[in-house]
Amino acid sequence: MYKTAFYYIVISMLFFSCRKKTTPAAVAEQYHISGSKIYTGNTPLQLMGANSFHSFGAGSSDMNTWHIDIAREFIGNMKEQPVTGTVIIDANGAYLHPLQLVADSNRIHHRISIFCPFGWDGKPGTAFTGTRPTQSAWWSDYKIKMQQWASQFKDQPDVWLEVWNEPYRYDRADGYTDAIWLSDMNEMVAIIRNAGNNNIILIPCAEQGQDESVLLNQGNVLLAGKKNIVFDIHAYEKWLLVSNTAMSGRLQQLQQKNLPVLFGETAPMNAGTLMNPQPFLDSAYQAGLSVCAWAWKYDGADQDALLNVNGLPNNNNNNNWGTVFKNYCSRIRKP
Repeated sequence: MYKTAFYYIVISMLFFSCRKKTTPAAVAEQYHISGSKIYTGNTPLQLMGANSFHSFGAGSSDMNTWHIDIAREFIGNMKEQPVTGTVIIDANGAYLHPLQLVADSNRIHHRISIFCPFGWDGKPGTAFTGTRPTQSAWWSDYKIKMQQWASQFKDQPDVWLEVWNEPYRYDRADGYTDAIWLSDMNEMVAIIRNAGNNNIILIPCAEQGQDESVLLNQGNVLLAGKKNIVFDIHAYEKWLLVSNTAMSGRLQQLQQKNLPVLFGETAPMNAGTLMNPQPFLDSAYQAGLSVCAWAWKYDGADQDALLNVNGLPNNNNNNNWGTVFKNYCSRIRKP
């Protein structure tokens, strides 16, 4: 999902000006994948998360009351996004905070950061969703930027990198094949690993993130000889508008393949259709899967926003989405 409006800048300048200086590797929790599970040490985890916009300025302490474990960070201008250094104003007039400061903020609250590129230069025409990575005009420059990200965070195991947001068209009209997916994803994993980064990598599935069939067909092929890979599925209409029986069956197929899966996005509104995520969350909970909601922002007019302008659960014409996800978070506790 690609959102461009109402990004908030709240308390970040205060937070970043007075934050305690720490050595990232000294405080970062250790995470790894074994089989289909995410672990810290010897403890398997079921995590809850939210897609967030901390590169635009807010600290993440407000997530604490919901017990959010993961901040999947929207990076809409990969081209200009600073990795270290100071805040910049990009060509679109947005304040961009360095990724290292965002990771430091999340880490103070024992929160995992997932940095995911959603767009190349912050303009709708260069959004990553629906594109074939190697056919994009920015592919060569993307590889350079991703290598920089990988090098910076290679010793910070609570910083995970997602290679691309929602690649390939939903209808496969771009000539998509599973062989293309396998080739593209192998190349993007190699960019990160060649930088000496062994942290968890998130790999999106096909049809703009919603089609898991490629994982059933090629997931274990991609995993061969690799470690710390998690597949990211997005649960919108192709998941939320099916029967509970069909949904449970699809989750069982993924588990039978022993595939490590995280649902990186779900929300009640997509493509103009209002849906109810509650049955999906119930199924994911029973299956022990980790889920990230779209989206952690204060905007009661947005049906997918988890919060209203007052910071309360947003239940405005969205099947009580704010309360539903807050209650879901309360069911799970990280050890």
